[in-house]
Amino acid sequence: MIRDTDTLTQLLDSVSRFVRERLVPAEQQVADTDEIPEDIVQDMRELGLFGMTIPEKFGGLELTMEEECRVLFELCQTAPAFRSLIGTTVGIGSQGILMDGTPEQQAQWLPRLATGELIASFALTEPEAGSDAASLRTSARREGDHYIVNGSKRYITNAPHAGIFTLMARTNPDDKGAGGVSAFIVDAKSPGISFGKYDVKMGQKGAHTCDVVFDNVKVPAANLIGLHEGRGFKTAMKVLEKGRIHIAAVSVGVAKRVLRDALNYAIDRKQFGQPIAEFQLVQAMLADSQAELYAAECMVIDAARRRDDGQKVATEASCCKMFATEMVGRVADRAVQILGGAGYMAEYGIERFYRDVRLFRLYEGTTQIQQIIIARNMVREATR
Repeated sequence: MIRDTDTLTQLLDSVSRFVRERLVPAEQQVADTDEIPEDIVQDMRELGLFGMTIPEKFGGLELTMEEECRVLFELCQTAPAFRSLIGTTVGIGSQGILMDGTPEQQAQWLPRLATGELIASFALTEPEAGSDAASLRTSARREGDHYIVNGSKRYITNAPHAGIFTLMARTNPDDKGAGGVSAFIVDAKSPGISFGKYDVKMGQKGAHTCDVVFDNVKVPAANLIGLHEGRGFKTAMKVLEKGRIHIAAVSVGVAKRVLRDALNYAIDRKQFGQPIAEFQLVQAMLADSQAELYAAECMVIDAARRRDDGQKVATEASCCKMFATEMVGRVADRAVQILGGAGYMAEYGIERFYRDVRLFRLYEGTTQIQQIIIARNMVREATR
């Protein structure tokens, strides 16, 4: 749903110009240093990118799902690390508070997230709990007006920079399933929180993840999201459902950039006296990529509109996430092939995108988890 076409167009133009003039020129610096320059982070704050999904009354842009996706189509035509920095705040880090938090919790935390003063991080995954999120072991034991949290989290995006964590922990040790899990807002500066070293990853330099250890961390009972125990897993699943459409939109944006670079190279590069774009087998790779990109973009917009209309979109969100993340992997692979030897060289950047996009098929639910969700929902609907 687009509320005001003129306002959205202005925002998209601003984001596109920002990507073109500020982010693309900084891609190599980020890849070399594994850091996003602070002046770029400040520009992202001033553009309002940290508050895209946060309501206007809390200082955000309050974009609809469709508007958010269209912004991501533009923002993600550059190195994925830039989007990753704002992504946990825009999505899984803040949405639990927005969806299930009390008015007091929302008023306390969302304004500072919207401005980028605080970065929110989503602490769900553990050494023994990834796809099987309901089996997490981190515990939160009530003691008076506090909970005492113990446990460790793994591969937590933006953890080194987080101001708060949306933390999933088990409050009922007798319930080993989803019903024993609760969600908390945890100040990242709380005593007892420690961090592992930055993970060394295949790609996405500048996007930082690490382990987070909670050792007898005192969390005010007032920070239990919604002030109800046992609802954390449901909160996480609602957040991830929206996040899957978000990641699908990210994949579309990156695919647009990669395909454009491959097309421009094919037009400029000459072999046998003509541009390689004239060769039919190269054209086939370009055409396959364009068709799959178009299909993914249509899927994302359709799912976003359905969500904006208040429809249940669990299946559609998983379809988008599965298809779009697999799509961008194929587009990046074809781009390397089109560039040939140049595609394997760091100088052209395609090999960096090839490594970067591989992560999209893993986080916020692997492709295989999406397949299970889709099929189970199909069977459930057919046997009602």
